[in-house]
Formats: sequence, C-alpha cells, structure tokens
Amino acid sequence: MTRALIVVDVQPTFCEGGELPVAGGNAVADAVAAYAAAHRDRYALVATTQDWHVDPGDHFSDHPDFVDSWPPHGLAGTPNADLHPALADLAPDVSVRKGQHAAAYSGFEGTDDAGHPLADLLQEAGVDAVDVVGLAESHCVRATALDAQRLGLATRVLTDLTAPVSAELGAAARSELAAHGVALVRSDD
Repeated sequence: MTRALIVVDVQPTFCEGGELPVAGGNAVADAVAAYAAAHRDRYALVATTQDWHVDPGDHFSDHPDFVDSWPPHGLAGTPNADLHPALADLAPDVSVRKGQHAAAYSGFEGTDDAGHPLADLLQEAGVDAVDVVGLAESHCVRATALDAQRLGLATRVLTDLTAPVSAELGAAARSELAAHGVALVRSDD
C-alpha cells in the first residue's frame, strides 16, 4: 500500500489559548510532530489541512450554537490559522486550506495554493491508504476520515493523535467512523 499521513487542522486556533480550543490540543500538536518525525519513512506523502476562513458566512456567529455556527476561528492570514509551532519541522508534501467562504470540515474540501483538491493530490501520488490525525476528532478528523473512506482509501484514525471537542462527541464520532469501516488504532499498534 502507498500510505499518506493527513494532519488535520493542527492550528493554534484549536488549541489551548486559541479562539476555539480543544482540551489537549497542544499535547496533540506535540504528539503529532513527534510521531511524524519518528515515522516519516512509513508515508509516501504527508498532507496538512487548515481552516482558513476569509468570510465563511453563517459558519461564524456572535451567538454560536456550537453545532452549525461557531465563534470566529481559523482567520486567514492570522498566526492562529497557521500550522501549530510544534509542526515547524514537519515539511509537508501537500498543504490544503479549506473554508475560505463557507463551512468546511473535511480536508477533502480543501485545495492547495494552485487550486488542486486533496483527493487529486493523493491520487497523483498513487496513495491508496491514509492515516488521519489532528483536531478535532469529533469534527474535522471525523469528516476527513469519512470522506477518505468514501473515496475508497483504506483509512485509519490514529486515536492517540487526536482529541475530540467533548468525550460524548468523541464517542459518537468513533462509533460512526467504525460503522463506516474506518479503522481506529493507536499510533504504536
């Protein structure tokens, strides 16, 4: 198999101190960085995704419901929308940004700077399997992994390299992922 590592939305905006923090976000950033550095040889390609909101419409709200609307986060061009500083040495092969003008949870809704969608970039590299890590497990990791599986990629979520918005949402996401054939494994398995 030709496997890619997809690092989803590991950005300060989703970590402690950010606009939409996930508990454990900074620890996930550190763990993803260490894992990628130690295991880069397992992957034909490393891809990153970023929320990169310009004007996402009703995705942002002053009175968010935290289901369909959220406080402003991942603001394009701000330091909190950049990749987390822990990933400074990651040197991804592919970087996509998503959500410029609409809500976007899946990394497969993103494009690189030349406008190429993630699915095309993976296909061009001959990728047929992916490991998905990052933030948040219950939202963008879940959506990215489900889309990868739908595209016919053998998909795993490395459960110790992600964190959910809440324990309940994390459990629901893992149940949905498993029901759709996504493998839930630890990075040391």
